[in-house]
Amino acid sequence: MSGQTCKSINEVFKNATEKSSSHSALIYLGEHYSYTKIYTMVEQIAGSLFELGVKQNDKVIIYAPHCPQWIIAWFAILRLGAMAIPVTHFYGPKDLKYIANDSGSETIFCMDTNFGYIDKIAADTNIKRVIVCTLVDLLPSWKKLVGHLLDKIPAGKFDSQGRNIYTFPDLLKRRTSPPPILKLTGKEIAEILYTGGTTGFPKGVPICHALLVESCTEQRAASSSLIPLGEDIVLQGSPLYHILGQAVGFGALFTGETLIILPKMCLDAIFDHFQRYKVKTFLGTPTMHRMILEHDRIDQYNLGSLQYVFSGGDVLPQEVANRWLRKFGKPLYQGYGATETCGGVTGPRPKEETPKGTAGKFISFQKKKLLNSETLEEVSVGQPGELFVSSENMVSGYWNKPEETSLHFVNIDGQIWYKTGDIVRIDEQGWLYFLDRSVDVIKHKGYRVAASKIDSVLQEHPAVIAACTIGIKDPAVGERIKSFVVFKKDVRGVSAYDLTKWCKERLNSYEVPQYIEFRDMLPKSKIGKILRRELRDEDRIKLENT
Repeated sequence: MSGQTCKSINEVFKNATEKSSSHSALIYLGEHYSYTKIYTMVEQIAGSLFELGVKQNDKVIIYAPHCPQWIIAWFAILRLGAMAIPVTHFYGPKDLKYIANDSGSETIFCMDTNFGYIDKIAADTNIKRVIVCTLVDLLPSWKKLVGHLLDKIPAGKFDSQGRNIYTFPDLLKRRTSPPPILKLTGKEIAEILYTGGTTGFPKGVPICHALLVESCTEQRAASSSLIPLGEDIVLQGSPLYHILGQAVGFGALFTGETLIILPKMCLDAIFDHFQRYKVKTFLGTPTMHRMILEHDRIDQYNLGSLQYVFSGGDVLPQEVANRWLRKFGKPLYQGYGATETCGGVTGPRPKEETPKGTAGKFISFQKKKLLNSETLEEVSVGQPGELFVSSENMVSGYWNKPEETSLHFVNIDGQIWYKTGDIVRIDEQGWLYFLDRSVDVIKHKGYRVAASKIDSVLQEHPAVIAACTIGIKDPAVGERIKSFVVFKKDVRGVSAYDLTKWCKERLNSYEVPQYIEFRDMLPKSKIGKILRRELRDEDRIKLENT
């Protein structure tokens, strides 16, 4: 978008609605929602939020699984010039409270099934308004009835009397004036995405309207040689609270195409939707693609409509890419990116001969430097180096995290660059190859898990004096989580089971270690810092020799 007029997401979505007014924007549990229908509900929800006191620059959390209300709430928040704070619905009270306070959010969209967690944290946050959704709010009455009769609809309890608690249908029914028209430049913050990292809690990444529009536009452009613009049907295989999911999902909605969302990712349901709706684009993690290949009923479905299947969130094993090509006769495309870069740094080139093991070529608006991590001198073409990335509308730092910002966002010749911490190689044709990850983040089942967060929880146990967590490569899930633990002197009777139970009560399910090994001591540097890399190397050698 460099050299072009920056656009707000509000303008982009309005243009898509005018162009594709009667076209299906969303498909959810068999129901089609046109662009006009979605846009009308966005305006209504935005008007209701405005009357409830939500204004420009306010922060609003979306704490829900995939459903139409998620999409509508997100666009409505941005319509007011407020900032969306999308978070995983798997978060428990601890992480939810942290994000509510760190972001300064006063409003939250949630589900009836996770309302209880909000009740637990309300007194310790500034949350003033709660909008409760259910999975069936926007479904026809007969579908709701059948779902309840067959006990297929998860239901939670909440008290909607007083305390500024509203239901999503309440907001749709309110008699409101149209929300104010804002003149946005595109530079305003649209959302804050929270990403795992080397600290105990997630870090907020503020993303402006123009940057997200650029990222989504580039992601859609990558597949345009296979699927003409305006003709795509996308099944959302990655969460919308994750930048990968947004780049592809919103890429469809920004261009007037169709997005299919499922409240829960079940392979048979995914296959059924591929076949029923002739899905053309699907995205997922390498773990998801491996599960598809190994599913014992895959041959019962016709997946021939798929044209563009994208893998992200972790490095794609060559073995999975090879199996996919043999099975379906079409390549599995991949790219490289991060939340801090608003998704894609590199992307596929479907019409070019692609070397094995590459994560694509750099997309048009991203600038790159490949540097020696210590000297910050540029490395020669084809040599490994640490990747630094910049762009015109790039993220300039973490929300409320000046210390972490100074570590990862650096000024080089008057321009801010994101220090990825990843070691890559770029060949003479511009193809990027991922080599190593230099930050202590474990990628487990598509999640970014902070090793230090697990260490911190283990060290809170009264019997533990030290802990260090690493990732062990496993093709099935990316990396498995293993923790090394040192007990305090004279501790007896504490088992791995006890520590696992301790972790389950304090961590998200995907953060709980699968393996715990007890040690008398952990390797440390001269200044007393635990050497995580030594444990990682030691465990790798042990596995190679077994």
